[in-house]
Amino acid sequence: MEWLTIAAAVVILGTAVLLRWRRPAWYWLTFGALVAVVRLLARYGSVMEACGLTVPPSRLRLLLARATRSEVPGSRVPRIRRLKVTRTGLVLRIKLQPGQDAFDFAASSDRLRHSFGMQGVSSREVKAGVVELRMTGYDVLKRVHMPAKTEESTLRVPVALREDGSVHYRDYRQVPHALNIGATQSGKSVYQRRLVSALAPQRVALVGIDCKNGVELYPLARRFSALADNPDDALGLLESLIDRMEAIYDVIRREQRISADVPDGEITSDIWGLPEHLRPVPVVLLVDEVAELALAAKADEKRRDAIVTALVRLAQLGRAAGIYVEVCGQRFGADLGKGITLLRSQLTGRTAHRVNDEASANMAFGDIAPDAVLAAVQIQTERPGTAVAADSTGGWALTRTPFTTLRQAVNTCNKHADLTPEIPELAAYRPALETAPELVTAA
Repeated sequence: MEWLTIAAAVVILGTAVLLRWRRPAWYWLTFGALVAVVRLLARYGSVMEACGLTVPPSRLRLLLARATRSEVPGSRVPRIRRLKVTRTGLVLRIKLQPGQDAFDFAASSDRLRHSFGMQGVSSREVKAGVVELRMTGYDVLKRVHMPAKTEESTLRVPVALREDGSVHYRDYRQVPHALNIGATQSGKSVYQRRLVSALAPQRVALVGIDCKNGVELYPLARRFSALADNPDDALGLLESLIDRMEAIYDVIRREQRISADVPDGEITSDIWGLPEHLRPVPVVLLVDEVAELALAAKADEKRRDAIVTALVRLAQLGRAAGIYVEVCGQRFGADLGKGITLLRSQLTGRTAHRVNDEASANMAFGDIAPDAVLAAVQIQTERPGTAVAADSTGGWALTRTPFTTLRQAVNTCNKHADLTPEIPELAAYRPALETAPELVTAA
C-alpha cells in the first residue's frame, strides 16, 4: 500500500507538471484553481492590510472597546461578496468599506498579483462600493484558445482574447468605425482574416479595398459583394457607396412620418429603426492598406484627394446608413497627406499591433489613450497577433488574435458564400471569381 501511495503521488505530480507545461488551461482547471483559492482565502486579510486596503475601526467599536476594557479592534478588511472560478482564472467581487476608493485597488493591482501568486490582476468598479478583481491564473495570451461559447449578435463578433481572459469583441453598433495599424509581420492581416471569418456567417455585406493587387482580400472574394484592387477602382467604389448612403437617407426620411399619432419607438434616424422589409443590409468596408490610397504622385493628387474625401464622408455619415469603415495600415498620421487627421478623428476604435517606433503608436493612441502608447511599443516580436485595443473612452486592453490561416479564412468564406448580398450600386465591382478558381476551391 505504501508503494502504491508513492506511485500515485508521483503520477499525480508528473501529470500536474506536464499539464502546466503543455496545457496550462487544463492544469488550471484541475490543479491550479484549487491551490489559488486556498492561497487567496488564507492570505486575504494580511494581503489587504499590507497593500493599505483596510480602514481603521469605527468610532463606535473603539468606544465599546474602551467601555468594556477589551482589546482594541483591528483594521476592517473589505468583505468578499463572491468568488468565482473561470476557465482562465478567478473573479473576485469585493464590498468596499466606508472611505475606500476603487482607485486604490487599481493602483495596487501589481502588489495583489504578486501576493496572491497570480499571472495578472485587473480591477473595475461594478457599482458604487463594489469592485471586481479579475485574476488570470496563467498566461492566456501565450496560446490563445477562444471559448466555445461567445455572446455574438448582429455586427458584434469575437476577434481576440484579452489579457484578463475575457473575450474582446468588435461591435460595429457601438463603435462604428475603427483603425488597425501594425508593422510588417505584426499580425495585422491575421486580425483582418479573423474579422472577415467572424462576419461571414452574418447577414452583412463585405466590401473591400486592397491595393496590394488584392493579395489579402481577393482569396476571400466569394463572401465579398465588391472589391477594388487599384486606386481608380477604389475611388469608383467609394463614390458608389456614397450614392448608396444618400439613397438610404432618403428612405429613412420618407419613413420617419413624425406626427403626434406616431409612437416614439417608430421614429428613427438610422436603418435599425426601419421596418424589416425596408431595412437595407449593413455594409462593412475594409481598407487593407490606406497608405496606397493616401500617397500619390503629383499627377494623381486630384484622385487621391477625392479618395480621402470620400472616406471622410463615409466615416462621418455612414453609421446611420449602416455603412461601417475598418481602415488598416502600417502608419496613419499627417505624413500621409491632407485630410488624414480628419479621417482619423472619425475612427473611434483603435487597434495597434507591434509598431516599429513610438511615433506610430502615438498616431493611434496619442489623442485618446496616451497610457496605451507605451504598451504598444513594448509588444514582443515573437508574439504576432498581440495588440493594444482602445477607444475614445480612454480605456485600453492588451489582446491577442488566435492564429487564422488564409486557408481557414477562405474555407469559411466559401462555406457562407450563399449569404453574399447583391448590391445594385456596387454591381460593377463584384469580384470576378472565375479568374482565380484555385484560390476559392475548398481544401
